[in-house]
Amino acid sequence: MQRCWTTRRASTASRSTPEQIRISAADIAAHAAAAPNSVRDALVQAAERIEAFHRRLMPADLDYRDDVGVRLGARWRPLDAVGLYVPGGTAAYPSTVLMNAIPARVAGVQRVAMVVPTPDGALDPAVMAASEIAGVTEIYRVGGAQAVAALAHGTETIAPVDKIVGPGNAYVAAAKRLVFGTVGIDMIAGPSEILVVADGANEPAWIGADLLSQAEHDEDAQAILITNDSAFATQVTATIAAASWRRHGAVIVVRSLDEAPALINRLAPEHLELAVDEPLPLAEAVTSAGAIFLGRHTPEAIGDYVAGPNHVLPTARSARFSSGSRRWISSSARPSSAATPRASRKSARRP
Repeated sequence: MQRCWTTRRASTASRSTPEQIRISAADIAAHAAAAPNSVRDALVQAAERIEAFHRRLMPADLDYRDDVGVRLGARWRPLDAVGLYVPGGTAAYPSTVLMNAIPARVAGVQRVAMVVPTPDGALDPAVMAASEIAGVTEIYRVGGAQAVAALAHGTETIAPVDKIVGPGNAYVAAAKRLVFGTVGIDMIAGPSEILVVADGANEPAWIGADLLSQAEHDEDAQAILITNDSAFATQVTATIAAASWRRHGAVIVVRSLDEAPALINRLAPEHLELAVDEPLPLAEAVTSAGAIFLGRHTPEAIGDYVAGPNHVLPTARSARFSSGSRRWISSSARPSSAATPRASRKSARRP
């Protein structure tokens, strides 16, 4: 089914002229204006929180003089151009636009080129509104592996970029892997994951809903519940009826929740909920998780949309060695050094 979807989308794009592939500013504005006021208000609120968080995340330049008088430092500078892949077709993802384009804008990236599949030529008003709010500079009607190739190598219509970010299906992930080296990429993302640590004091239906929060993406989403209450585990699973849970869901019953951090660090989940009264001691013991949601009233969905930290996170245990934070600043450090003749002589004499 997925193969047919991708092939149909490719053939639709291949019949478009260069003028049709790039979405005009007038079309973007017209479709963005069609978004309901409530949707636009929600997007603006989310955008403000995302921007505020990522401004605080910006790294500081380094500049100091060492003990022999050599001046050393590193400067962070934005990339010139970033390509943003936004999925489309079965669902619209305006939050993906915000989470990728806003950090680039905060970093000072001048060109943010967005590609999005448009089935039957339809433009989603919420996605167009998000692109306006986030500061996307250009949008193209193209998706799939061919969109990644266009961003990496350039075409007559699409100028190449320095880095490609954003989620996609297996074909998009494979294409990003192939073009890495020609351009930078954010990560090779796999199916979404959530791990919830919860005791019996929680509402079973709430925890069940949280475990399914990633199932909207695809049926390969993975969900795990760790609890110290077997009766509670039974109540939670009774509330869940979804293909993703039947295929990739699991319950781990432990004697004490103090055992949870060791399991969490082995699994290195993309999303981690700690639905307990005192989540901080558990969180302090966790070294490998993409994002952590603390307490009984912090569902993962808040992080997906409006909390502020980025929702583009490492999957498939890659949270052991990567994160979803500064990679989204879209900037790079430039080391520098400057020495006086006297400092150079002193440095040369040192072993």
